[in-house]
Amino acid sequence: MKIGFLGLGAMGSGMASNLLKAGHQVTVWNRSPEPAQALAARGAAIALEPAGAMAGDIALSILANDEAVLSVFSDALLSRAAPGLVHANMATVSIDAVRAMNAGHTKHGVGFAGAPVFGRPDAAAAGKLNIVVSGDPAFIAKLQPAFDCVAQKTWHLGSDPVEAHVVKIAGNLMIMSVIEMLSEALALCENCGVDPKKFAEIMTNSIFSAPVFRSYAALISEKTFEPAAFSMHLGLKDAGLALAAGRQSGTALPLVELIRAHFLEGIAHGDGDKDWSALSRVIARKSTLRQ
Repeated sequence: MKIGFLGLGAMGSGMASNLLKAGHQVTVWNRSPEPAQALAARGAAIALEPAGAMAGDIALSILANDEAVLSVFSDALLSRAAPGLVHANMATVSIDAVRAMNAGHTKHGVGFAGAPVFGRPDAAAAGKLNIVVSGDPAFIAKLQPAFDCVAQKTWHLGSDPVEAHVVKIAGNLMIMSVIEMLSEALALCENCGVDPKKFAEIMTNSIFSAPVFRSYAALISEKTFEPAAFSMHLGLKDAGLALAAGRQSGTALPLVELIRAHFLEGIAHGDGDKDWSALSRVIARKSTLRQ
């Protein structure tokens, strides 16, 4: 299959690499050249402009934010897409951005599906992501062979591409809530003279043994915030996406309001490029712990 891949950050590079390993013909585009050159050494073709990655059977994209996806997937680009091409947006973006992309793709006869992913860069490199997808079933069927190369499971929803992105936004809301909860519990233990690492070991091997608790309890208790797999800046963005979705749907999200304020405080203290588990540093300061 001829696949275009747009966006070669920490997630996209691993995903594109797995498509190459599976034997697909992959054309990559990225704003900065270095990640594309690294994949070219593994057999990828490099597109000098986004249109070059829209000339095959399908295109996958995982760009940074609303501004990036809306600026790249413009009318000018979509009007140049190959006939029959289907595009899956795999980035975490707003509901409004997904609706705008869907309308633009429909206008130009380009297939579109929402297919955001759950997983950190190590999961992307290992082909162990979880994909949540919604859109026209025929479009999803065409995308599925590529999804199978980059994910351990694809979770199918309805025909509206927005649905998958609501699930992604809500899922990230849950992850940031886990980080907040762990940060407070670990701060309490440390202030009371209990080894936070021992507390994390007990909890994550008993009543909180899910992977999200295991991974973030380790990062927080060991204060391993660099290199960032997912930064505080990105956490702030996702908190904003959840609040925007809440406003549109009439859903109050008071916990997200609190967490967003903590992200802002962490960024103001210079932690914006650290992993979003560094939110625990904000909680530690508030609980009078020294950093």
